[in-house]
Amino acid sequence: MGWFDFLTSDIAIDLGTANTLIIHKEKIVVDEPSIIAIDKTNGKVLAIGREAMQMHEKTHENIKTIRPLKDGVIADFDAAEKMIRGMIKMIDQGNRVFRPSHRMVICIPSGITEVEKRAVRDSAEHANAKEVYMIHEPIAAALGIGIDIEQPVGSMVVDIGGGTTEIAVIALSGIVCDQSIRTAGDTFNKDILDYMRRQHNLLIGERSAEKVKIEVGAALTELDDDPPDYEIRGRDLMTGIPKVIKVSYSEIAFALDKSISKIEESVLKALEISPPELSADIYDNGIHLTGGGALLRGLDKRLSMKTKLPVHIADDPLRAVVRGTGLSLNYLDRYKAVLMR
Repeated sequence: MGWFDFLTSDIAIDLGTANTLIIHKEKIVVDEPSIIAIDKTNGKVLAIGREAMQMHEKTHENIKTIRPLKDGVIADFDAAEKMIRGMIKMIDQGNRVFRPSHRMVICIPSGITEVEKRAVRDSAEHANAKEVYMIHEPIAAALGIGIDIEQPVGSMVVDIGGGTTEIAVIALSGIVCDQSIRTAGDTFNKDILDYMRRQHNLLIGERSAEKVKIEVGAALTELDDDPPDYEIRGRDLMTGIPKVIKVSYSEIAFALDKSISKIEESVLKALEISPPELSADIYDNGIHLTGGGALLRGLDKRLSMKTKLPVHIADDPLRAVVRGTGLSLNYLDRYKAVLMR
């Protein structure tokens, strides 16, 4: 420990479309939805994270809720900066006399463009970061679930987040081949929303769709342990009156079928373009599923049936990426090869 350690702090950020997680001093200190509520009259931030999520879709004309990230990248630069700053403030620094500058590692989708990368870096620098490193999400996910990425052994990671699904074959501290598609958790919500409107004439909000996905979301129409039917409330499109209906997991599996097929196709494409020696390793080690989408009931079984390979779900799929990002921050010299300045 140096004399001036209190002037800097190391933080690892998983800046996700749906959730943002921050690791500080090897602990996950922030785990909040990526959303911010702003007062339109004076531009002040009213709430960030969970508090703002409770306001989402329930606001009057003077309050606006913004999700600054779309499809895994920053869509609203100003809101993203305010959100990052607000979430960093949530970390109890213990020392308020000096505002420490930060050394940050932020994870980014593998299919990101240079302009999008720059937006992430600028947002971090405006939030008082003196050094910003970036790491690709699939690599962070692989580190987070305990894969030794430095070995000459191929590992396949499928990270299904809120905005993007990242599929990568990793060996020797690098991505050999990858597929990044913008079909993920948000798309599933939209599918549920559309299905309710078409099938049941029921208009529901984003938050309700998310709840349905969590409670009865499934990738197969037949499961061994089926969840109970879920009651969903919304507005009847015919009468305009609020009503309640019950939905089963098999209905939701039917609604999500198209989007899950897209993910399957991308997994097959990544397997198709991977070198034969790495294919042999993947045959032995199987496919690793991380991200919130990995929690979809029966998804591992469905992918396994499609690829004829073993599919493993990470122990804590929602936090795998941020754990890996934290690990790369702790061993900066060791993982220099996978970090971008």
